[in-house]
Amino acid sequence: MDLSNLSPAAGSVKKRKRIGRGPGSGNGKTAGKGHKGQNARSGGGVKPGFEGGQMPLQRRLPKRGFTPLDKKVYALVNLRDLDTFEAGSVVDPQQLIAAGLVRQIGDGVKVLGDGELTKAVTVKAHRFSRSAQEKIAAAGGTVEVL
Repeated sequence: MDLSNLSPAAGSVKKRKRIGRGPGSGNGKTAGKGHKGQNARSGGGVKPGFEGGQMPLQRRLPKRGFTPLDKKVYALVNLRDLDTFEAGSVVDPQQLIAAGLVRQIGDGVKVLGDGELTKAVTVKAHRFSRSAQEKIAAAGGTVEVL
């Protein structure tokens, strides 16, 4: 095996179609564009979504909703995830990133009450659900709002 006998796999390379090169090519004269009309012209054709003057689909459908400019996006963490930390430790957003529980903080971290917490930990976050606060307190931990 050397460079002189390398070739592409069978069927992986197609010859390009040479259009407008005489009748023998099978694609001479009109070059596969048919006779006259907008699509036969140089630079011709219609833009995507154009329906020949009919009201296009994207304008026929109703607009729905809006995007609020002041929407807050919180990184969510459940109590079952916090159970991996050692008892007595302080869990803050930087710890959560280091542990791989949160990718980026965004507008803050919110702790949700899904799962159980068996260790007493101090949790520092921007928001807490009511059930999360109760379960942290029941486990002997404390809640600090940043």
